[in-house]
Amino acid sequence: MKAIDLFSGPGGLSLGLRRAGFSIVANVELNKDAMATYVSHDTDSEHYNQNIQTVSFEKYRGKVDLLAGGPPCQPFSIGGLRKAALDSRDMIPEYIRCLREVQPAAFIMENVPGLTQKKTKPYFEWILSQLTACGYFVNWALITAADYGVPQKRKRLFILGCKHMMLDFPSPTHGLLAGVPHVSALSVLGNKPIGEAPDCPVVYAKAPDTRPSPYAGHVYNGGGRPIDPNGPCHTILASSGGYKTHWIDTLNIAPEYHAHLMAGGAPWVGEVPGARRLSVQECAMIQTFPAGMEFSGKRSAQYKQVGDAVPPDLAFAIASSVYEQMQGRRFEVKANIKSGMKVAQGELELCHGMLV
Repeated sequence: MKAIDLFSGPGGLSLGLRRAGFSIVANVELNKDAMATYVSHDTDSEHYNQNIQTVSFEKYRGKVDLLAGGPPCQPFSIGGLRKAALDSRDMIPEYIRCLREVQPAAFIMENVPGLTQKKTKPYFEWILSQLTACGYFVNWALITAADYGVPQKRKRLFILGCKHMMLDFPSPTHGLLAGVPHVSALSVLGNKPIGEAPDCPVVYAKAPDTRPSPYAGHVYNGGGRPIDPNGPCHTILASSGGYKTHWIDTLNIAPEYHAHLMAGGAPWVGEVPGARRLSVQECAMIQTFPAGMEFSGKRSAQYKQVGDAVPPDLAFAIASSVYEQMQGRRFEVKANIKSGMKVAQGELELCHGMLV
């Protein structure tokens, strides 16, 4: 089956799609460095290194089975102003336009959980209504990457649509429900440094804000967090490369310092001994990019590509489930029309519960 990848970045979603059995016929990516990275592992598809608003997709009508992509998340991220449709970077209407032009059998859309939350909830519901109006049964869920074997706590919104059935999400392969421990970040990284870490020392914060875990809270200056040696890493950020880069606590200082603070001790001063921030390559490993994959552009551009991407292993889990269902698995779909959406019976309550 054939697919198009919109807003592809360096190709995390495409890598998962190809592993699942899809053939990528085209990708669209405005950033030149990200496109150069994408082309390095995909020389067969058509590459549109331009603003999606200038691309017509009419020629793909009837020739593509799946549309996939993650429109820019800045208009919906809790770290921004969350202007949604009023933000010029909002490209979800372009995704919907492409869906109308191509009319694939199914689609996968990815974005941040902030899109479903209170301030942007009306816009999210409008999006669902538009996708349904295009002729699709629509299902959505907030997915944690760690539950599918990614050594990272990254949480993302996925919306699935299909013309002929309600697509189910795959069951978690890791975590409490699966009975399999989450993959720890350090088990993937190993003991030896890989690549060049940014020269940004980790410093004790003057006014630490603790949490129950020594690997959370605002205890150190900057947005980077110490990595829990026994669990997944915090979300790899697109703004990594400086003080927002997570770090490895090589001397196991974090638990000791956390216990000291929780007991009422005064904040320590100076640099954290043994703290080593992650390199581009290590961030890519936590994102589950293939070993040895190189990213184009300056180092800051490489960090951004890695942090913005869909983890390939998570993409594979979602895409392989969609592929299998499209290839022949059949579900009894009962149309329950409510709020202008076609949903499988029992799913509406689940989705609306997530909106709260």
